[in-house]
Amino acid sequence: MAERAAERLAMHVAMAQALASEVTAAAIAAAARELAARFDAGGTLLIFGNGGSAADAQHLAAEFTGRYMLDRAPLPALALADNTAAVTAIANDYGFDRVFARQVHAFGNGDGAAIALSTSGTSENVLEGLRAARELGLLTIGVTGEGGAERMRALCDHLLTIPAVQTPQIQEGTMLVLHTICELVEHSLFGE
Repeated sequence: MAERAAERLAMHVAMAQALASEVTAAAIAAAARELAARFDAGGTLLIFGNGGSAADAQHLAAEFTGRYMLDRAPLPALALADNTAAVTAIANDYGFDRVFARQVHAFGNGDGAAIALSTSGTSENVLEGLRAARELGLLTIGVTGEGGAERMRALCDHLLTIPAVQTPQIQEGTMLVLHTICELVEHSLFGE
C-alpha cells in the first residue's frame, strides 16, 4: 500500500513540475490579468463544470466572494451548478446540454468572465456554456486535461491545459491553476 501511495504522490509531483513551465506560468498570468480587469470593470465571474469540476467551481467562487489570501472586498463570482432547482429545471425543460448556457445567458454580460472546467474537455454542457459566454462577449477561460484541449480551444480566450491524462491528476492540477489565478487577481486588484 505504501508503494502505491508513493507512486501516486510521484505522479502528482511530475504533473506539478510539468505545469510549472514558463509558458504555462505566462498563460496563467495573462488569464488572471484579463480576469482582474473584468472584475475591476464591475463584471461577474461565472464558473461551471460537472462532478468534481462543479465542486472546484464552488471552491473558486468561495475564494473570490470570501477571500483567498488577502482580507479584501468580495469579488462577484457564481458557481452555476450551485442552484439545483435551476440545474434540474433547465435539464428537464431544455436538456442537460443547456444547464450552463441558459444560466450564462441569465447572469452573463460583456463585462464579465466565464471559467469552464472539464477534465475531459468534451462535456457538451460545458462546451455549450462556453459558446453562450462567447456570444455575450464574456472573457472565456477553460481548464482541461491534455486530451480535452482540442474541443475547448476555439471557445476560449485562454485555455489552460493540465499536463496529465488521468482524472485525479487533472483535478489536482486544476485546483493549483485556479488558486494561482485567484492569488494573482487578488494581488492585482488589492496589492499586499
